[in-house]
Amino acid sequence: TTNSGKKLMAVRIIQHTLEIIHLLTDQNPVQVVVDAIINSGPREDSTRVGGAGVVRRQAVDMSPFRRVNYALYLLATGAREASFRNLK
Repeated sequence: TTNSGKKLMAVRIIQHTLEIIHLLTDQNPVQVVVDAIINSGPREDSTRVGGAGVVRRQAVDMSPFRRVNYALYLLATGAREASFRNLK
């Protein structure tokens, strides 16, 4: 999707988030975010192994770069889903 010119809003949200983290933890908020990325990155992934219709899932190690990217994806997706009111 194309961005819809909400960069200032996004920056403001991040600033408020870091401010809240600092007030809650009394730590450097950037370090807290870095620790969250480190902890939420999966160490293993599963890949599809085998040809000719035989699909087996094989556990493989994840590269550090992919771990960081996937951790950011998980954190962003979780924050996005949590931002909507749960009707259940």
